[in-house]
Amino acid sequence: MTYRQLIARFGTPAEALAAVPELARRGGGRAPALRSASDAEREIARVEKLGAKFLVLGQGLYPRLLAELEDAPPLLIAKGDLKLLDLQAVSIVGARNASAAACRFARGLAHDLGQLGMVVGSGLARGIDSAAHDGALETGTIGVIAGGIDVFYPPENQARQEALFERGLVVAEMPPGTEPRARHFPYRNRIIAGMASGTVVVEAAPRSGSLITARLAAEAGREVMAVPGSPLDPRAQGCNQLIRDGATLVQNAADVVEAIRPYQARVRSAPSAYVHAPEEMADGEDVLAAIESLLGPSPAPVDEIIRLSGAASGAVQMALLELDLAGRLDRHAGNKVSLRAA
Repeated sequence: MTYRQLIARFGTPAEALAAVPELARRGGGRAPALRSASDAEREIARVEKLGAKFLVLGQGLYPRLLAELEDAPPLLIAKGDLKLLDLQAVSIVGARNASAAACRFARGLAHDLGQLGMVVGSGLARGIDSAAHDGALETGTIGVIAGGIDVFYPPENQARQEALFERGLVVAEMPPGTEPRARHFPYRNRIIAGMASGTVVVEAAPRSGSLITARLAAEAGREVMAVPGSPLDPRAQGCNQLIRDGATLVQNAADVVEAIRPYQARVRSAPSAYVHAPEEMADGEDVLAAIESLLGPSPAPVDEIIRLSGAASGAVQMALLELDLAGRLDRHAGNKVSLRAA
């Protein structure tokens, strides 16, 4: 989101980078460390050596539905069949310790969706993710990983990930060589949800990563679907709760197709380009002080902050950008922000 706002405000990366130190100073913090051009060139060379390619937000190869997210990654690294990005995608996610029956269902569902011309996306994890990739390997599947494109996690999925390099597609947000950490998985989950017309949860315990993916899909305006399970199985509680809360009950591929049909036109729409249209700013220090007084540790909608401050939208966004670059702001889903504890 910071990237989008910097480009929209300053027009070019060079001008945006030059402005970062002063913006951070005005926000009351130190400027973040900026990498040099030589660092970027080394990373580009490493990606090319791995046989991968950069996908850039706002350019043609970037996944179109993902580009609609307000926090879409500015850069992705992809290796495999890039033509899969042009097809309608459905994500299938679920428990890592899934039951044999659930894995069989996920594999069959992915196979059937592939036969209907859809690409199946998932997270290349154990359990349901692996079953979904296996079921759709012959027709088209996309694995979104939490680490670098050259890192195999979990280790036992190395052969599966290499198979996707050859017959599917693997997508990573993190630079090559990055070992996945716990904080990386929610970032990965937003990509899984964002690049698909809908997300199917096959098995999920309460408060699991799969339910995070479902929530992110719902916040992005995508269809959330779930496979019901026995109330006696804790691994089915998350899915049953999703259905109770309004998710579409899925029993076969036909149910999925019926649920996501409204997205078929949108998936082929062109990505929107950035518009450089800076607004007139009010007194920066006065606006910044007003915004700080309205912020606290609890997330608040940016629209509400604009309304309560009485300042122009551009001035509020600039104040938030200064706090963000100073390391004093946290951004949350749903265009909400909070002040980071000192």
